This record gives sequence, structure tokens and C-alpha cells, in this order.
Amino acid sequence: MAKIAFDDDSAVVIIGSGAGGGTLANELCQKGIKVIVLEAGATQSVATFINDEWKSFSQLAWLDARTTSGSWRIAKDFPGLPAWICKTVGGTTTHWAGASLRFQEHEFKARKHYGAIKGANLMDWPLTLKDLEPWYDKAEDKMGVTRTHGIPGLPGNNNFKVMHAGATKLGYKQVHTGRMAINSKPRDGRGSCQQIGFCFQGCKSGAKWSVLYTELPKAEATGNLDLRPESHVTRIEHNAVGKVSAVVYFDKAGQEQRQKARVVCVAGNSIETPRLLLMSASDKFRDGLANSSGQVGRNYMRHMTGSVYAAFKEPVNMFRGTTMAGIVGDEAGNNPKRGFVGGYEMETLSLGVPFMAAFLNPGGWGAEFAWWMEHYSQLAGMWLVGEDMPRETNRVTLNANVKDKYGNPVPNVHFDDHPNDVAMRKHAYTQGERVYQAAGAIRSFRTPPYPSTHNLGTCRMGASAADSVCNAYGQTHDIPNLFISDGSQFTTGGAENPTLTIVALAIRQADHIATLMSQRAL
Repeated sequence: MAKIAFDDDSAVVIIGSGAGGGTLANELCQKGIKVIVLEAGATQSVATFINDEWKSFSQLAWLDARTTSGSWRIAKDFPGLPAWICKTVGGTTTHWAGASLRFQEHEFKARKHYGAIKGANLMDWPLTLKDLEPWYDKAEDKMGVTRTHGIPGLPGNNNFKVMHAGATKLGYKQVHTGRMAINSKPRDGRGSCQQIGFCFQGCKSGAKWSVLYTELPKAEATGNLDLRPESHVTRIEHNAVGKVSAVVYFDKAGQEQRQKARVVCVAGNSIETPRLLLMSASDKFRDGLANSSGQVGRNYMRHMTGSVYAAFKEPVNMFRGTTMAGIVGDEAGNNPKRGFVGGYEMETLSLGVPFMAAFLNPGGWGAEFAWWMEHYSQLAGMWLVGEDMPRETNRVTLNANVKDKYGNPVPNVHFDDHPNDVAMRKHAYTQGERVYQAAGAIRSFRTPPYPSTHNLGTCRMGASAADSVCNAYGQTHDIPNLFISDGSQFTTGGAENPTLTIVALAIRQADHIATLMSQRAL
């Protein structure tokens, strides 16, 4: 691995090593560009992943102090855990389920297709599906997404077979085992999925794509990467003309370090990214970096979510096989006749006994809860994920009343469902229950949203500096050598799991940065 000096101002510094940051690092390193990756978490591996839900949660999850507000269920039941994301090398790609779906054409132009919706801050993306299609192709090939590039789909487990039976009886047509970044056959030096389960706890076989053991080792092999785990960034500095010039962080030993930079790319997830920009306020940028629009931290999206579980007379054993083993995509289109704009996916989901006890319905102890837990082996489950509306009031701010161990204000995540989100969730719950009823369920249960795994917006891209933070390449309008490289740059959320789009944008961004650097424009 390269060792880049603290006073070397020629490198690109990337903050965060997840889907966006890790992919960007490899793409830049492959082009001969020196890269420093600062990751707040420690390094794990296929060998150290733990197939135990609670122990793995402690090993991988981001558990730094956070606060919540708003009317969303999370503020009541999980006030200190607004998001279930990871603090580890590889970021949340160590934890994600693997679903890799492209945005639909209309989702890039939500304002155009949905119109003005009261209480929503809708805006069209500054790019189209056609613009992103070549990058989607590259991302799918890089990640080994099933049902693309001739890669066969994964087998369906019992959880999927139950959903398939009910969905097809209802007339749904787009029902299959999904487009997953999980090897269905050996590929890219990694073996095929062994159907172990525990997909959220880190893939013990390495079949699931994670930048931890794909992008980052490839970047290291170039000799251009300086990866620094357990390096918690607290401030981005700039020079007299307003360009970012250095990153300040605390290392593993708790010592404050200052790394000079030619370019800084922030990929800390949609909570930590705006928090860092806001904490980096200065006399020149009094409201935080890249925030002349006032949009940093605003328009936080977490997808419309919910779950439906159903009990059957015979065992299903939903925990066997891949966690997200299949999908129903028929409701993902925009059909306002349903009472809402945008759409949603139904995706199989299973939780182990410990997480089921925690997430089924916290606080709901008693006979009803006991009945569901006693019938655990007979349960099938699905996750509902759809497009939620961006709102200026849904935002990440600094909570000066609560400090982290470095003395900095923690992020507060405020969220209120938009009426469109509520209407979509109600429809999705009903359809999910109908799917299971058609398959012969004896009972069904609606579980409210879990802590967020799809955190989006807060530094959105747009054509104008007046109403967005960055342009179509993630380059901030206010500071040309400062980039947003994660889901924070999403203008709207779409109905699809976001990782594929984050990776596609990172590959595209790398080409743009490399071009600007070669032109000495950065």
C-alpha cells in the first residue's frame, strides 16, 4: 500500500469507503491517480465476519451518538438509531442485501412527471436514464449483477417460492429472483453464493459484491492507494480563494492529523456527509461548505418502507438462502390512479429470531407477539420499498446539545412522512397481504419501518447553484475541487434500491475528475 505524506497536496482524499467512496478510489487509482481513503471504521474480512445478528451488529454498525426528531416511527422506537448503516472498511456494502436495480426513466424527471405536489420539494435530476445507461452497464459488469451480462439468476428459496405463488395468482408478471450483486456462478476471483443466509452480517463466502474485497484490494494493487482505517474526519479546510485544501481527522490513536489534498470527495453516507460540510463552516462559508443554496442537509430521504410477514400452516424457514431472494416489480411504475405518485417494489426479507424480536413491533409484548415468535419457522416475509417525497423540512442538522467523543455536535435527523408516502405504504401493505393470502397464509402482520438503510438526498445534484448542492457529476457548485460521492447527491429517491446507481455515478465521477485533473482544472 502507498504511504502518502501529510503535506503532499497532490492526492485525491476520499472520506468514506463504501459503495461510492470505495468504487471511486479504485477507478481513480486505475487511472494512475494517487488516492487517500479515510475511513472512520475498522477493517473486517470474510474471516472475521460473524454469523450472529447481535454480535455482527456491534461489529459493523455505525453506533456513534445521533438524535432524531419528527413524527416518523424511528423517533419513538429507535431514537438513537435513525439509520442501520456501517462503520467499517467497505461501508454498508458489507451489510447490504445485494439488490441492484436501475432507476426508471421517469424517476430522473419526477417534477416533470408528477407535477407540483404540495409539501414536496421535487426537482428533476440534471441527467437522464440515457445519460447514465453506459455507466449502469459498467456498474453491473463490475458488480456481477445477476440477469445482466449473461449472468444467470440465483435460485429461489422457500421465502421466494411463497411470494412467487401468491404474486402470480394475483396476476403480477415481474416476479423473479432479482438482479443481485451476488455471484450465481464463480466470477472475478470469487466463488458462487452458498446460500448461507446472514447476508446482512457480511458475506462469509465472499460471493456478494463488497468494495472491502473487490474494489479496495484492486486499488491497493496499483500502488496508488493509501487506505487509513479508524480515521474519523472532523473538518474540511479551504484556502484563501475558497478551494478545499486539507482534511482534519483523528487517527486510531486519537491523535489529530491534517492531510493536505488536491481534491476532496465526501462519501460518508447521507447523514455524515452533510454533517461534515456543516461542521466545516468558516468565515468565508458561514453556513457550511457548498451551502450557498441552503440545501445542505435538506431533502433527506429514506425510502417509503414497511414489512409484511405472514404465517402458514407448514414450515417456510424463510431464513434459509439469500436474505433478499426475490422481487415483485409490477407496482414500481407511476400510476396516480392508485392514490399516490411514484411506485414501490416488494422484496423478500427474512430476519433471524433476535432481530425479529426487536423489529417485529418494539414494545408490543404479550400474547400477540408471543404467537408470532412461536410460529417463526412458519413465517414468510417481504420488505416494501418505494419512492418517498423529498421535503426541505426533512433534514440533517447539527445538535449542539449533544457532543461526540471528539467534542463535535452530533447529527440530528428529522423526518416526517409526506401524505404521498403514507398513501403508498397503505397500498403496499394491502398488496403484500393479498400476495400472502393468495398463497394460503393463515395470518399476516404489518411491521412499521425499521431504522433507515437507504439514506439519500441532503446534498442533492441539480442544474442550478440556487437550489442544489452539486452538479450532475457530484461536483459542488460553490467549491470546484469538492465532490459529493455517495447517495447524498440523489435529487429524488426512485423506487429502487440505490447502490447500483451510487456505483454508476462513482464510475462516471472518476472519469470526470481524471479529465479535470489532466486539464489542470482542479
